[in-house]
Amino acid sequence: MLSVSLPLLLSRLPTVKAAMPRLDMDADLKLDFKDVLFRPKRSSLKSRSEVDLQRTFTFRNSKQTYTGIPIIAANMDTTGTFEMAQVLSKHTLFTAIHKHYSVEDWKNFAASHPECLEHVAASSGSGNADLEKLCAILEAVPPLKYICLDVANGYSEYFVEFVKTVRGKFPKHTIMAGNVVTGEMVEELILSGADIIKVGIGPGSVCTTRIKTGVGYPQLSAVIECADSAHGLKGHIISDGGCSCPGDVAKAFGAGADFVMMGGMLAGHDQCSGEVIEKNGKKYKLFYGMSSDTAMKKYVGGVAEYRASEGRTVEVPYRGDVENTIRDVLGGLRSTCTYVGAAKLKELSRRTTFIRVTQQSSHMFA
Repeated sequence: MLSVSLPLLLSRLPTVKAAMPRLDMDADLKLDFKDVLFRPKRSSLKSRSEVDLQRTFTFRNSKQTYTGIPIIAANMDTTGTFEMAQVLSKHTLFTAIHKHYSVEDWKNFAASHPECLEHVAASSGSGNADLEKLCAILEAVPPLKYICLDVANGYSEYFVEFVKTVRGKFPKHTIMAGNVVTGEMVEELILSGADIIKVGIGPGSVCTTRIKTGVGYPQLSAVIECADSAHGLKGHIISDGGCSCPGDVAKAFGAGADFVMMGGMLAGHDQCSGEVIEKNGKKYKLFYGMSSDTAMKKYVGGVAEYRASEGRTVEVPYRGDVENTIRDVLGGLRSTCTYVGAAKLKELSRRTTFIRVTQQSSHMFA
C-alpha cells in the first residue's frame, strides 16, 4: 500500500494565487472643524484687547521674513481681488490675488497702492502660459515677493517639478504651493522649494471635488498632520478651506496652521468682483468655485470633454463692506485666545486641547 504524507501531497497540488486586490485602509479617526470644540483653560488675560494676533515668520527657502495677521483671502476671482487687498492690507491681512488679472492691471495696482504689495501674492497655475505670465508680472512689479502656485491636485510629479522650476527662477521669492492633505507631500513640496504649503482637498464651500471624485481628507486632521510634517522641516502651512465661521478659523490655528485661507467667508462683499443681483427685494452676489462651469466658461470657453466640473455656483446674500466681516473674524479669534489663555496667536496651538462633540451649537432659531 502506497503511503503519502499530507504535507507532501499538498505541496504537489497546483498553487492558486488569490485574486483578491490589495486594499489599503487607514482606520484611524479623522476629524473636521465641526467635530471639535476648544476646552477652555485658566487665563490671566483681562481683556480681548490684550491679545496679539501678529505673527512673524522667516521662510525656509526664500529666507524672507513676514509680519502680519496670517489670514489670507483665497485666490478665487471673486475674493482674490485688488479691492479686497486694499482693505485687508490695512489690517495686515494677506490676499492671494487671482491669476486672471493682466500684467497691465498689476502695474496699475502697484503704482497706485504700493503699500499693499507686502501683503499680496501673484497666483499661477502650472502650465507654460501660466509661467510666462507669472514671470512677466514679477518682472513688471519688482517689489512683489510672494507667489501662489495653485493646482487642484498637488500630488502630481509634474507639479513637483514645476515648483522646482519656479524656485530656480525666483530664488528669493516666497512660494506658496498646493493643494495637498498628507505629510509626505508637504515634505516633498518643501524640499522642492516651496515655503508655505496649501492644505485642503474638497473642504471649500463651493468645491464639489469630494462629490465628483470621492477624494478628500477631513480638514482638522489634515491640518494637524501636515503642520507636524512642515514644522519638522522649518516649513509652514496654510489651512485652505472649510471655515464657515470665526470659530473654525480659530480651530485651524489651534490645530497648527500658520496661515488660514478663506473664500466663502469673504464672499458677497463690495470688494468681491461681480455685480449685485436683486431678487424678490433681496440683494445677492455670485460666488463660484474655480473649477465650476461658471469659471471655466468665463476663462476657457467651457468644461473640457475629458473632465467634470468640480465646483458649484451660488448666490451669496450681499454683505456690504468686508471691513465688518474682518472685525468679526479678528474679534472671534481674540476671544478664543482669552478662553484658552493665549496672550499671542503664536501661543494658541500650545494652549489648545480639542474635545470631540456631536453638536456645535443650538439650532433652535437657525
